[in-house]
Amino acid sequence: MIWTNPAAAALNQLSTAPIVRFSLLALSSIFFLVDPFAAIPSFLAITASADPPRRRRMARKGALTCFIVLTGFAVGGQLIFRMFGITLAAFEVAGGLILLLIGLDMLEARRSPTQETHGDTEEAAVKEDAGIVPLGIPMLAGPGAISSVMVLVGQVPSLWHWEMGAILGSITLTSLISYWVLAGAGRVRQVMGETGIRILVRIMGLLLVALAMQFFVNGLTDLGLIPRH
Repeated sequence: MIWTNPAAAALNQLSTAPIVRFSLLALSSIFFLVDPFAAIPSFLAITASADPPRRRRMARKGALTCFIVLTGFAVGGQLIFRMFGITLAAFEVAGGLILLLIGLDMLEARRSPTQETHGDTEEAAVKEDAGIVPLGIPMLAGPGAISSVMVLVGQVPSLWHWEMGAILGSITLTSLISYWVLAGAGRVRQVMGETGIRILVRIMGLLLVALAMQFFVNGLTDLGLIPRH
């Protein structure tokens, strides 16, 4: 007789539940692409002359902008697909390529040009309030995060399906974490150090590359270019 651990069996069953798998996929793909830890150096440069209350306000505006932009694309994603006649398979392939490029940049512990172009930080540093642009968009809610949300939304049958709740919950949680990380950016950098942040960004980049390849393979499979198993 083979003895099995009931707790391990229950955990394995839970991890294979569709709602858990999709929720983990949504949270990981959105959070890795928003990546508030990689934005810490730019945020500190932008707010170098700001006092702590103003720095927190800017972090709050950036996180709120990220939430509004990503939620807007989540709610209007299906309409955009229908309006432009875009299929989910085509968007999975395009989104996978974008995520792959961003993930490769993260493996080198640097921000992708789609998230932060040269000169953005310097221009933002002289602005009165850079919380919305460029911090909220495109540093947090950049093309990669928007593409990821759109690919996820393309798999949802309707706005009222539980998968939409998982996507909106992931966006909300990611925005909250982004606020906490940026509001305490100085302390986070002190605790983790530059090396720690670079290691974390590289790990997230590796996972993002794997996720990008999965999106790419799914798209090619849906297009019939790769046989289903």
